[in-house]
Amino acid sequence: MQTIAARWLFDGEKVVENMAFTFDKKIVAIEPAEVLETRFPDVPIERFGADTIVMPGLINPHTHLEFGANTTQLAYGDFMPWLNSVIDQRDSLIDRCRAACYKRQIDAMLQSGITTFGAVSSYGKEMRACRAAPQRVVYFNEAIGSQPAAVDALYHDFSARLQESREMADERFIPAVAIHSPYSVHPILMKKILEEYGDLPLTAHFMESPAEKEWLEQGSGPFKSFFENLLKQNRPLTTPEAFLELLDGKKTLLTHAVQADDALLDTIADAGHSIIHCPRSNRLLGCGRLALEKLESRGIQWMLGTDGLSSNTSLNLWDEMRAALMMHHDADLESLARSLLRGSTSIAADALGLPVGRIAEGMEADIAIVTLPADLGHANQAVLQTVLHTHTIQRLYIQGKAHVR
Repeated sequence: MQTIAARWLFDGEKVVENMAFTFDKKIVAIEPAEVLETRFPDVPIERFGADTIVMPGLINPHTHLEFGANTTQLAYGDFMPWLNSVIDQRDSLIDRCRAACYKRQIDAMLQSGITTFGAVSSYGKEMRACRAAPQRVVYFNEAIGSQPAAVDALYHDFSARLQESREMADERFIPAVAIHSPYSVHPILMKKILEEYGDLPLTAHFMESPAEKEWLEQGSGPFKSFFENLLKQNRPLTTPEAFLELLDGKKTLLTHAVQADDALLDTIADAGHSIIHCPRSNRLLGCGRLALEKLESRGIQWMLGTDGLSSNTSLNLWDEMRAALMMHHDADLESLARSLLRGSTSIAADALGLPVGRIAEGMEADIAIVTLPADLGHANQAVLQTVLHTHTIQRLYIQGKAHVR
């Protein structure tokens, strides 16, 4: 066991001053340092000063490692040109991203303090790299396919990938399910998957772009010609409301939801779903701004994700937090910074059902230690200054084991 004493400690909810905690694989106790020294006299204690903040490891609940080879190959500015460029470049990008490419992304997340990440996988090619990652990984096997004649084949492929991931499962590699989106997964396929695997962690892209909204709600817009030309499909598979109805009773992490109207947000709130906010991806693909104030007024829990390098320039959650601070320019700066850090720790952990994201007794000892450029003077600035100045972390523990020093 060991004890860390910190001038500044973010416990997953708030900043506290002059607190310490003792841990091995889990956090054993959290008390003032002098109390822990008395309780555990043989346990070494390490003290950090006013230029350091200690916090739970970060959680990135939504990324795609398969497109990690992308730098300048894809088109940005609007969703449809981006989607067309993904289809044009898909095979090349996937072929170029192999073991070293996956490891590079995983290591970059580790260096930035991410101790848990959600990997959304359409093909399963990065499965073994995720299984070997030092972080805890929620591995979202993704279902995609809208052709009714192909439902059985698609279901068989999905089930095979999911079974392979289940054979690798342990406490740090957690098989899960992703439904790609309302426009790309046939309702029959979705029903079959949810009936068989609905007890696993579940995520879905939902109402990401104006093009998706127009297609699902009106059967028109740029998606119409896309589906007619690519798949000979001239009407949407479902509506946003019908899609959410299929998810009823299964709390889901809905990614994006930028184009969800008030009625859909009411349904999401009533169902207890949560939303993953990806501000840089939304900006690059012309999707708009997620109205966080509407989520908060309804009690919808939201968290922060990076999406993948197909629609971002890094998998660094600190970069994502800074982008969100600028995107949501009407929000109170300190309050928003605190919400972003909570959304990257305790809220994400709760949504994923994981015993992490907080420095509290009984939680897994996933801990990040961040050193700032200078001493902090006031607790009410601690989170904001941390978000503004952090790119990488000083030290990282996963289940009590140091991985970055």
